[in-house]
Amino acid sequence: MELLSVNVGRLKAVEYTDAPAGGTGIDKRPVEGPVRISAPGPKGEFGSGLDGDVVADLRHHGGDDQAVYALAREDLDAWERELGRPLAAGAFGENLTTSGVDVSGARIGERWRIGDEVVLEVTSSRIPCRTFAGHLGEKGWVRRFTQGGAPGAYLRVIEPGEVRAGDTVEVVHRPDHEVTVALQFRSATTERALLPRTLAAGAALHPEARAAARSYVEKYGE
Repeated sequence: MELLSVNVGRLKAVEYTDAPAGGTGIDKRPVEGPVRISAPGPKGEFGSGLDGDVVADLRHHGGDDQAVYALAREDLDAWERELGRPLAAGAFGENLTTSGVDVSGARIGERWRIGDEVVLEVTSSRIPCRTFAGHLGEKGWVRRFTQGGAPGAYLRVIEPGEVRAGDTVEVVHRPDHEVTVALQFRSATTERALLPRTLAAGAALHPEARAAARSYVEKYGE
């Protein structure tokens, strides 16, 4: 398992976002050399965990529990075939493009060591939004991406440090529950009845996702 690319984005003014910053950092590009990853701070106040990477809309993105977004190159390849167009690393706004890692099949709370220093923990799935759709320019993109069921994962930083393209990715902890990124994604989008199951992931689950699951249980039961 390998880190193919480390991708960062700069603020770009676009018409398809209502972010207070007036633009987006979703257009991420591979960078050469090491990039430091660290916990950025609370959501709403701080953005990306990667040095040099812009998160323009702090209302919905960034913060400690969404410090890093990872996506499998294999999923990009599948979308290339589906869309009939090339998709470079970073095309979906991911910070880390991996090879050989079942990102959407990872369990919430799973921990990855990347290179010699960094340890990240899976917290939740990525949810497609208006900015993502505008960036890709594909008709019905939010629906199509949701139906695809391979959203990639948000991660929090457990141990900070530097990463670079070519680093190995090692799963150093895999929880014994069955709450995967893909299952959590379905619970947040098309299959709300799955929400109670996501609580098995415990404190590792993104606080907002955990709150949504608890609200569902309070209203509808388990």
